[in-house]
Amino acid sequence: MHAKMVAPWVLLMITVLISSGGCALQQDLVVLNDRVIALEQKVSKAEADRASLRSEVAHYHEDQLNADEAWRSRHAELHALVNDIRDEMCQLRGELEKGQYNARKGILGLAELKGRREEHWKSLEKSVQNSLDRIVRIEQYLGMEPSEKLVSSDTDITGTKKEQHAVAETPEDLYARAKQCFDQGEYEDARELFRSFLKQYPKSNQADNAQFWLGEIYYREKWYEKAILEYQKVIENYPKGNKTLSALLKQGFAFLNLGDKANARLILKELIRKYPDSNEANIAKKKLKMLK
Repeated sequence: MHAKMVAPWVLLMITVLISSGGCALQQDLVVLNDRVIALEQKVSKAEADRASLRSEVAHYHEDQLNADEAWRSRHAELHALVNDIRDEMCQLRGELEKGQYNARKGILGLAELKGRREEHWKSLEKSVQNSLDRIVRIEQYLGMEPSEKLVSSDTDITGTKKEQHAVAETPEDLYARAKQCFDQGEYEDARELFRSFLKQYPKSNQADNAQFWLGEIYYREKWYEKAILEYQKVIENYPKGNKTLSALLKQGFAFLNLGDKANARLILKELIRKYPDSNEANIAKKKLKMLK
């Protein structure tokens, strides 16, 4: 802009000088013209630098806007992430509190269950003891020997089993050991010991009892056919023994368990006919009424 304004003035000045001064001023005009050209170049360069600076400022402003936008976007993402973490922490805290509550509840439940189980076991022990007492009363009612108390060790009235084999046993010791095995449910040992007793002491006062317990072992094992045969030995070999009536009664029960009601009735009626006033006869009468 300044170049266009200066040029006409310079030309006018040159013309005046030429007309007034002539050739003497020619050299000064050339110098002046060079200065004007140099000034125009400086002005042009300044204009170019200013335009470049405006462009750089515009780019910087645009970059700044983009950076601000990116920062706002990142800030929003971080804010959302923080909120998500807070929500997750709240959820985890809730689950933890729920877990702690359930754990406390479970511990209380276990304690309560343990208490109920202890009460149940006490009740069961009492029931078992009552049942044992009832069995003893029934055995006494039937004229049978009362069951001996169970023991937790391998010892009995004559010491350990090894000691028993090492020491000579009396008939009473052998019978007592066999009966104890029977009461403890050790039927194989009891069977062997009762057979040994009958073999060694066939004339003993306890022989009829030993034979009867052999029948009882098979009865409890539900081998009713064999039980009937063993009971029959009591009836035939020891007709005056204290186990004859019980052998007849249990023989009738064994036939019933086999589904042979006809033979069961015959034996029970025979028991009632021969021993009408006995406790076994009363039991047989009740059983016959149930069979009608």
